[in-house]
Amino acid sequence: MDGLGIDLGTANTVVGSPSQGIILNEPSVMLVRNKDPHRAILVGSEARQLVGRTPDGMSTVRPMRDGVIVDLDSARAYLKAIIRKVVPRWQLAVRPRGVIAVPAGATPLERRALLEVGQEAGLRKVALIPEPVAGAFGAGVNPLEPRVHLVVDIGGGTAEMTAFCFGGILAHQSCKLAGDELTSALYHYLRAEHSVVVGELTAENAKIHMHDSGGHSLVIEGRDASTGRARIVTLAPEEVADALRPTTTEIVHALAACQEELPAQAVCDVLAEGLIVIGGGALLGGLTQLLEEASGFPVKVAERPLTCVAEGATSCLSHQEVLSAFAA
Repeated sequence: MDGLGIDLGTANTVVGSPSQGIILNEPSVMLVRNKDPHRAILVGSEARQLVGRTPDGMSTVRPMRDGVIVDLDSARAYLKAIIRKVVPRWQLAVRPRGVIAVPAGATPLERRALLEVGQEAGLRKVALIPEPVAGAFGAGVNPLEPRVHLVVDIGGGTAEMTAFCFGGILAHQSCKLAGDELTSALYHYLRAEHSVVVGELTAENAKIHMHDSGGHSLVIEGRDASTGRARIVTLAPEEVADALRPTTTEIVHALAACQEELPAQAVCDVLAEGLIVIGGGALLGGLTQLLEEASGFPVKVAERPLTCVAEGATSCLSHQEVLSAFAA
């Protein structure tokens, strides 16, 4: 194994290899027994299928929150299980190098925790790279060139706005309202406006399918809040947009704050190059138009917004100069 580039996100974990490309893209979920919460039974897609329907004595947990570790033991067990999924058993003795993407706004303590977990999970020579930089690198941007690039990274736990140039970060803002809060907002909207209670997966899938609906209404299955009977409601795309607007507005405010930190010359670069949007939120219908109207910058979504961070982290394995410039 020639090394791993890892995007250990709140919602999804994506792993890349220099020789094989993306080798894993699954939800950041782990199934554990309550009496042994730091040992993974299932991880990824298999564990996600049990969200909201776990048997007694078991729980589904997310080892990451807001893009950083919330429990060292759980994160260690999760990352170890992920590595065993992608690295053949006969290669585990030769510990692969690892580059892990980390939120640009992570604290030194959060970074140290991630380095520790990576090493204890079976990686060697673990290095960290800011997620917005890795995402831009994976989208084809050279982060070392003397031009300013502005990236909006809307993940599951945080939305980050980061401007960088010539190997350094010029401006940064983060917002704790991101993908998870969008899902929660839709859940509460359905209960308040339609008296329907839905599961976490149903609300998340409705949010995701808004991008693929082509303007058509969404059919959502749930439980009537008053009678407890099964019920189906039809939700227009405009309703979904209304439900999510308070959260998307907070993201726009964070972008405005980041813009205020930009030097005047940097504005010229971003106007010419465009604002780059990555992460799962990049696929949310209407959001890119909202960002364009609010910022005045042309907005372009990365070609592979869900995997470009892991792709950039993987590329750093063979581009030490980028890693040296930005490594946390």
